[in-house]
Amino acid sequence: MIFDTHAHYDDKAFDGDREELLASMKANGIGRIVNISSDIGSVKASIRLARSYDMIYAAAGIHPSDVKGLTKESFAWLAELVNDDVYKQASGGKIVAVGEIGLDYYWDKDEKVRADQKTWFEWQMELARAVGLPVVIHSRDAAKDTLDMVKALRGGEIGGVVHCFSYPKEIAREYLDMGFFLGIGGVLTFMNARVLKEVAAYAPLDRIVLETDCPYLAPKPYRGKRNSSLYLPYVVKALAEIKGLPEETIIEKTWENGLKLYRMDG
Repeated sequence: MIFDTHAHYDDKAFDGDREELLASMKANGIGRIVNISSDIGSVKASIRLARSYDMIYAAAGIHPSDVKGLTKESFAWLAELVNDDVYKQASGGKIVAVGEIGLDYYWDKDEKVRADQKTWFEWQMELARAVGLPVVIHSRDAAKDTLDMVKALRGGEIGGVVHCFSYPKEIAREYLDMGFFLGIGGVLTFMNARVLKEVAAYAPLDRIVLETDCPYLAPKPYRGKRNSSLYLPYVVKALAEIKGLPEETIIEKTWENGLKLYRMDG
C-alpha cells in the first residue's frame, strides 16, 4: 500500500466529491494519508477528517503564509490541542506531527512579515519538541534561513520531513545529516525537474517519503489539474526508474519510511 504523507483533503477543491474520493483510496492501493494543516480552520478540519476515516491522520500547525492570523491566544489553543493526550498518537489519538510550518519568501517580501514567520516557526518547532512530535517543514525561496533556523533550534533532536523538497542535493545533505526525511511528489515527473531528480538519485531510499500536497502539484499526465493520492503511482514509477528498483520496492520502503517519520506502529 502507498502512504501519502502530505495531503490537504480539507481544501475546497474536494468539496464536490470528498467522501466518494476518500472512500475509493484503499481499493486503489492508498493505505494511509496524513492531512496537513495550514491555518486554525484547517487544523479543526484535519482533525474532523482523521476522526471520520481510519486511514487518515492529522498534522496540526500554521503555514508561514498564514501566520499573520496567529495571536498568542490562538497559539495557546493550538499548543493545548496538540498537547492533549486525547489527540496524541502515543495515546491512540490522531495528531502525528506539527505542521506545516516554516518559511515562505515567495509571496512575502516584507522584512517584518519574514521576521514574523521566523518567530512563529521557532515557536512551533519548540512546541513539537515539547510534545515529542515530528515537524513538517515548508520552505520556499528561503533555503538558507530555513536551514540556519533548523540547525540553531537543534532540529535533528525533533525530527521530521522537509516537504516538497526543492533545493539542491548540497542542502539535502544537510537535512539528511540531521536525520530528516525528504518529501517527494508529483514534481519528480516533470521534464524540468532536473534538480529534484538529482536529489532523488542522491538521497538514500530510506530517507524518502511520498507525498501529493494535493490538490496541488499533480504529476504528469495530470499536471495543472487537481491532484489526489490516486496519482501517486506516477511518482512511484518515476522514483523506481531513478533508483533502478522495482516499483513494489519503492512502495514497501516508502510505506516503512512514512511509519518511521510519523512514529506509527503500523
